[in-house]
Amino acid sequence: MKSANTTDQHPAGSLKCSPVSGWFDRRAFLQLERDLYADDPNWVTPLWGERKQLCGFGSHPFYNDADSQAFLVRRKGRVVGRIVAIINHAHNRYHNEKRGFFGFFECINDVAASRCLFDTAADWLRQRGMTDLRGPVNPSLNYECGLLVDGFDSPPTFLITYNHAYYADLIEACEFKQCQDMFCYDASMDDLDTLDPKLQFVIEEATKRFNVKCRPIDRSRFDQDVQVFLKIYNQSLQRTWGYVPMSNEELVHQAKQLKLLIVPELTSVAEIDGQPVGAGFGLLDYNQLLKTMNGRLFPLGWWKLMTGKKKIDRLRLVSTNVLPEYQKWGLGLVTLSRILPDAIKFGIQTGEFSWVLESNSLSRGTIERGGAKKMKTQRLYDRSLA
Repeated sequence: MKSANTTDQHPAGSLKCSPVSGWFDRRAFLQLERDLYADDPNWVTPLWGERKQLCGFGSHPFYNDADSQAFLVRRKGRVVGRIVAIINHAHNRYHNEKRGFFGFFECINDVAASRCLFDTAADWLRQRGMTDLRGPVNPSLNYECGLLVDGFDSPPTFLITYNHAYYADLIEACEFKQCQDMFCYDASMDDLDTLDPKLQFVIEEATKRFNVKCRPIDRSRFDQDVQVFLKIYNQSLQRTWGYVPMSNEELVHQAKQLKLLIVPELTSVAEIDGQPVGAGFGLLDYNQLLKTMNGRLFPLGWWKLMTGKKKIDRLRLVSTNVLPEYQKWGLGLVTLSRILPDAIKFGIQTGEFSWVLESNSLSRGTIERGGAKKMKTQRLYDRSLA
């Protein structure tokens, strides 16, 4: 495999891009990722079983309402790049668009190879009526998404994308333009004493005004509470840029996945008169453990995850969602504040708010007033297919 830091100047005519077909191609598709990051200390091996499903190589509820085609580009028989072209029918219905997406992009540092991939994916989408192309999404904004363009000096947090720094140059050389940035903010527990006192005032006033009660997810009704969170997630983000509601099948699938990963003490459900109006949860940075597992849960991976939780000192604050009618009253802060004492007790040293949309000025302003520092930027790109 050619070094990831070497720009290959071979002519485009020596390239061949073809659909992934059969077991051998699927294996080569996944192997390319291993090869490209073999010497990168910040790359974290994904869980390969989940990666296969999300790529469309196995059963996943996202693809009940989406079409996709994976492609490999080869030079003289050797795989040098990959991509998945995606049609998310739920997105196009919700936004009244004819937009295709790309995801799972990996490539050596070679503009000709990347152009071959993007042009092939664009042709596949254009033939199916799509007029625009957006990405990267793996396979939608409800999962891993965005290209890392800033913050390459540390490993990604759990379920945050990571890629080589030269990928932005490859994508931008293929007529893509930035359409939205997403930020990851770090907040150290050592900085709590310097928090803006206005934030605490907002929390106290909102709690009194609405008589809000916050609690962690209940272990005895875990499945029901995870469903509560996911339903609030769907309702609260309706006006958010790029949002597409998860299907019921996806909700069930996500609930099953989260049941194994969520620590109830690091969650919060806000209730008014016994009715849930807000929900937030933090996910432990399981990447601290995944680096030692080689992407496999069996035979010992699950044991490492379950027994190693207490060693994790970083928390990804994935989401704090509040029903639309309460969003401007500070209930997001109220919901989040319940988690803080238990996070300290657990041994968390750093919290990451991720990801936060560039266009979400309300959340960004609150996070920045709280003293969190922007550490990483992921970017989504658009390209016309006209």
